[in-house]
Amino acid sequence: MRIYIDSTDNLKSIIRIEDKEFTRNVESPRDQDVLGFLLSCLEKENVKPEDIDEIEVNPGPGSFTGTRVGVSIANMLGYALEIKVNGSFTPVEPIYSAPPSITQKKDS
Repeated sequence: MRIYIDSTDNLKSIIRIEDKEFTRNVESPRDQDVLGFLLSCLEKENVKPEDIDEIEVNPGPGSFTGTRVGVSIANMLGYALEIKVNGSFTPVEPIYSAPPSITQKKDS
């Protein structure tokens, strides 16, 4: 069974299980919950994790957090289930549309 994960848009998640597509739109990136959405889709389709033999993930470019979350979930499932992600056992690297806006702590 093949699954596809796309969370590069931090207001929308797309999950495909074989040829069936599920989309979830949210108001805020904080509401995205990609893993919860994936698990609910698998449950609706009566798919158990051990039924998955192929994972495809959109590595980006996309939002920093959305892309990182989707790629991390795909890599974690690939590792745990000992299956390839995007055709390889090597972890997928996310492609961001812009560098993260992280600043260093200011001295007091």
